[in-house]
Amino acid sequence: MSPTTEAAASVEAEGAETEAATKNLVFIAAERLFALHGFQNVSVRDITAAAGVNLASVNYHFGSKDALLFDIFKRRTAELNRERAKMLHEANDRNGGSPPLREILAALLTPPLRWLAPDHERRISLQFLIRARSEGTDEIRQVLKTDVSHLRRFSDALLGARPDLSPEEVYWRLHFTLGMLHNNRFAEFDRLNVLSEGQTSEADVSALLERMLNFAEAGFRA
Repeated sequence: MSPTTEAAASVEAEGAETEAATKNLVFIAAERLFALHGFQNVSVRDITAAAGVNLASVNYHFGSKDALLFDIFKRRTAELNRERAKMLHEANDRNGGSPPLREILAALLTPPLRWLAPDHERRISLQFLIRARSEGTDEIRQVLKTDVSHLRRFSDALLGARPDLSPEEVYWRLHFTLGMLHNNRFAEFDRLNVLSEGQTSEADVSALLERMLNFAEAGFRA
């Protein structure tokens, strides 16, 4: 390779790195702003100002504000569901392909509860995903309504763990378990804290997870 070609390749590589870094700055800034303030209350200008990048960066790297929202949603849900799948796979390996009920439920509930911890690097991502369930775009809502691929492995495992129940009953109980999980919005925790006069706190994630597992397991064993 000639010196001129090497120099051109080096400039091209530096340009690609700069673009990737800019795209990541936009992604991180948008995720935080959306999580804290809501989708409708954050503008493209807010995002680029927080990221410290050019105003055109959102459209250049993502196409639009809605497309950016969807990209964040896809990446974080994929990451969360990979953690769930990994835990379920490990439970299968430990138990010869037939994990007990509690381990199946732990694989489903533990990753999002871990993200909830005050010191976890994905806490803001979880807050974003909570917002997405109620404030997301039409595209996000359509995925939430129709994409069940990440849940299929859990429904199959639960059907295997409770063969005495009808499939209909297993699906309903999984639905109720997911409802318990999705109700853990930050505003709901605040309301519970007021109701309990300060006796409850979501900060103790291990205790919260244990309570949720106990509740879900009892529901499946009833």
